[in-house]
Amino acid sequence: MNTRTLIVFFFSVFLMSSAVFSQTKNELESQRNKYKTIIAQLNTLLFNEKKKEKNALEDLRDLKLKIDARNKLIATINQEAQLLSREIVANQKKINKLNKKLTDLKADYGDMIFKSYRSKSQQSRMMFILSSQNFYQAYKRLEYMKQYTSFRKKQGEEIIVQTTIIEGLKDSLLYQKKVKDTLILSELNEKKEIEKDKGEQEGLISEIKKKESKYKKELQENIKEDKRIAAKIDKIIKDEIEKANRLALANAKKNDVVKNPIVTKESEFFLTPEAKALAAEFEQNRGRLPWPVREGLVVRKFGEQPHPTFPGISINGTGLHIVTSRDSNAEAIFNGEVMNILLGSGGTKNVLIRHGNYISSYNNLENTYVQKGDRIVTGQKIGKIFTDKVTAKTTLIFVLFKNTTRLNPASWILPR
Repeated sequence: MNTRTLIVFFFSVFLMSSAVFSQTKNELESQRNKYKTIIAQLNTLLFNEKKKEKNALEDLRDLKLKIDARNKLIATINQEAQLLSREIVANQKKINKLNKKLTDLKADYGDMIFKSYRSKSQQSRMMFILSSQNFYQAYKRLEYMKQYTSFRKKQGEEIIVQTTIIEGLKDSLLYQKKVKDTLILSELNEKKEIEKDKGEQEGLISEIKKKESKYKKELQENIKEDKRIAAKIDKIIKDEIEKANRLALANAKKNDVVKNPIVTKESEFFLTPEAKALAAEFEQNRGRLPWPVREGLVVRKFGEQPHPTFPGISINGTGLHIVTSRDSNAEAIFNGEVMNILLGSGGTKNVLIRHGNYISSYNNLENTYVQKGDRIVTGQKIGKIFTDKVTAKTTLIFVLFKNTTRLNPASWILPR
């Protein structure tokens, strides 16, 4: 085995032993970049736009989102720093162990060279062989000299290998220490930013307490309005199901396809073979469906959740409230057909797209690019999302149904 092969072999062993470390390190680095991206998006989408009127409750919610993201970022940085500390200690131990081995190798090699020199000064190699008593002894002496020379060469090669590995580990150690220092500095900067955010948070809480009754009243009105809109959409979907099923039944009777009733439940779509295949394809893509916006952040999740400021008050997320950039468009998450377009009280629109027995709803649109009955393909632009002139926020309310049952859209779209 030559010197180069030995170096490759030892480095392979070193890399294999640190494979688990590298995998975890890469995952943490990816996570850290994710939280940094979220914070950048929060600043862009929620804090950079100039608002005509401030709403302390909304501002407090937005600030909490940013503080939570920073805390997660700091926790990830800490994990990375701890992992690097363990790697630094492990590498330092390896260097110490290899240095000791190298010292012993050099000592043995020096002793060998000294003995060889003494041997040469006493008699030449030729004389050593010629002084043999017989041919067999001469042959054995010659073989011994070859082995001795080969062993010396291997010792020299091993010294080179060990030296190369130690230098590589030292470089790695230096790099790890620099990365750790950078992470610590980054953590300190994030902690300073959190202190600023917490100062602003305390000011908002103080403002809310002064006008608590006013904010509670507004909140209750908003909750009532959300329930009213949800009930209206539920009724429209039930009506659409009834209408679609009546039509399907009429067509079936007309074509003498079925003799028995084809609908078992009033709240479920009757599915033609084509619609059944589309629904099955939709289900197969659960967790892999595209987002309804190119970029965006979820500011309200699906389901009932306690209000972050007022204990005892719960808010119900019928879908996902996604804040995106100004002039953004809503995009279809899957192939389907526009089932209906609803008009909201403020002039905004809601497009309902049917995918077999699934329905995706794109609410809070300023205008639409589609009409009822249009065939839609995945990624097609549905309409421009409305930007509130007061809050300066561009928010899409994205809801998902299976027949009349609301689903958590976060379980169906790609994780970000």
